[in-house]
Amino acid sequence: MSLRFDSPSSLQYFATLVQSDEHLPLMEAAVCIAQDEFPELDIQAVLADIDQMQLRLARHLVGVHSPLQRLKVLNQFFFGEMGFGGNVNNYYAPENSYIPVVLATRRGIPVSVALIWLELAQAAGLQASGVAFPGHFLLKVGLPEGQVIMDPLTGISFSAQELAQRLEPFGLGRGRREDAPPLGLHLQAATPRDILERLLRNLKEIYFAQSQWALLTATLDRLIVLLPDDWAEYRDRGAVLAEQGRTREAVADWETYLRYAGDRPDAELIARRLAVLRG
Repeated sequence: MSLRFDSPSSLQYFATLVQSDEHLPLMEAAVCIAQDEFPELDIQAVLADIDQMQLRLARHLVGVHSPLQRLKVLNQFFFGEMGFGGNVNNYYAPENSYIPVVLATRRGIPVSVALIWLELAQAAGLQASGVAFPGHFLLKVGLPEGQVIMDPLTGISFSAQELAQRLEPFGLGRGRREDAPPLGLHLQAATPRDILERLLRNLKEIYFAQSQWALLTATLDRLIVLLPDDWAEYRDRGAVLAEQGRTREAVADWETYLRYAGDRPDAELIARRLAVLRG
């Protein structure tokens, strides 16, 4: 008798990684996202590359005990020696959200570069977290001297005034609204689920703009696994499936959306489109 063991699909593997917020392996889940573009990707090999980078950093940190000095050594290693930065020449390329490509090219977008920096900061014993700041993902480091808010693409720190100015284009700064929430509310530490959501939403926008329906569907699959109660993602996936002629699946997604959409403004429109699809 022969035994057959089916390995899980990339989406199933991702689902097991993100099923619980407790001990969610952020980097492993982020690397897994790249399998939509690179199905044969060896995730463990990518994680091993990050481990090697941590070991290289550790050699620089021998004898460095002050958190502030450790932060300086980390930034010199990351931005100087390793050469990480933003992909200013092709900012909207989907590869900027794929951790294996960012590791290879040393170029990415704020959230993907920040993810790698955070792995190194953790190994360096720093109290660091990501910040889902509007428009530009940031890094936050707690030091005895105070809190540092940094740009993950450059390592440059921001003053409170500079951060407030960055909120102005979004109508969130005090300069435009007296009832605007205090700056500190925009500087809360992002959870691993928040960071994965940001990565996936970046890909969602890019694939939609490029009409890459198969990859967009795969991204929406992951968003729904990550955020199963975000009914708008079912609506959007239904539209993408309908575009590909996958009528039965589109109908199921739109039925799910309407079941939970309540009185959302677009519910009537989706109901009409669903009726046409069924017909």
